[in-house]
Amino acid sequence: MATQLSEAKSQTEVVISWEALPKDFKLEDEPVENTVQPLLAGALRESLEISGFIQPQMLIASNFGLCATVNGQFIAKAPDWVYVPSVNQVVGNRKSYTPNLEGDIPAIAIEFLSDTEGGEYSVKRAYPPGKWYFYEHILQIPIYIIFEPDGGLLEYYQLENKRYELKQPNENGRHWIDVMGLFLGTWQGTKEARTGYWLRWWDQAGNLLPWAVEQIEQERERTEQERQRAEQERQQKERLIAYLQSQGIDPNNLPPFE
Repeated sequence: MATQLSEAKSQTEVVISWEALPKDFKLEDEPVENTVQPLLAGALRESLEISGFIQPQMLIASNFGLCATVNGQFIAKAPDWVYVPSVNQVVGNRKSYTPNLEGDIPAIAIEFLSDTEGGEYSVKRAYPPGKWYFYEHILQIPIYIIFEPDGGLLEYYQLENKRYELKQPNENGRHWIDVMGLFLGTWQGTKEARTGYWLRWWDQAGNLLPWAVEQIEQERERTEQERQRAEQERQQKERLIAYLQSQGIDPNNLPPFE
C-alpha cells in the first residue's frame, strides 16, 4: 500500500503517494539536449568509481526518471545526474525510481544548463509541475545543483525549512557534501576532446579524485620517478666502485663491518 503524505501548498492540498508505476505507463523519452551533458555526467561518476566510492546499494544515474504520484497523477522527472545513497533492491536494468517505495529519497540532483530552457528553475505547481517544484516540494531532495558548463557557474541549493537556499562555496570555491564525505566544485581543463568547465570531486584532505586518464598519467609519473631513483642509485654505486678501485681497494672483497 502506498505511503500517503499531505501538505498544504498555498491553500491547495497536495496529496503525494509513492506507488510503483503501472506496467503500461510510458515514461517520457526526451533526447539528450547536447553531447556535453553525457560527458559531464559520465565524468562525475567515473572519478567516484575509480576511487572506490560507489557501493552496490547506491543508485547513481543520468537522465533517469524519478517518480511520484501527485493528486492521483503519475509524474516523472529526469535530472541530468542523481545520487541515491541506498535502494532496497539492486536492479541491473532499472528504468525508473520511486523514492520511499524503492529506497532512500535522492540526496543530490544535478541539472546542466543548456541553450534550451529545460525548466530547471520552474516552480510551476500545476500538472505537470516544474522541476524545481518537484525536487523541492514533492521529493524534497536535500541538495539541488544547477551547473552552467559554458561559463562554469555553479549554483548549490540546500533544502532548509522545505525551501531551497543558495549556499556559498568555501575559500577554494568548493562545497562540502556531508552525505558523501566529499567536496564538489568546478575545474577547468580538457577531457575527451572537450576543453572547458567540469564538475569535480575532492576528498576531505583536498585531493582531486582522478579520472581514468589522469590515474594512468599518475601511474606513469610514479613509474618514471621510480626508474629515475633506480638509475641514480646505480650511478652512485658505479661511482663508489670506481673510487674504491682508484684507491686500490677491491669492492668485492671489503672487510666486514664490526
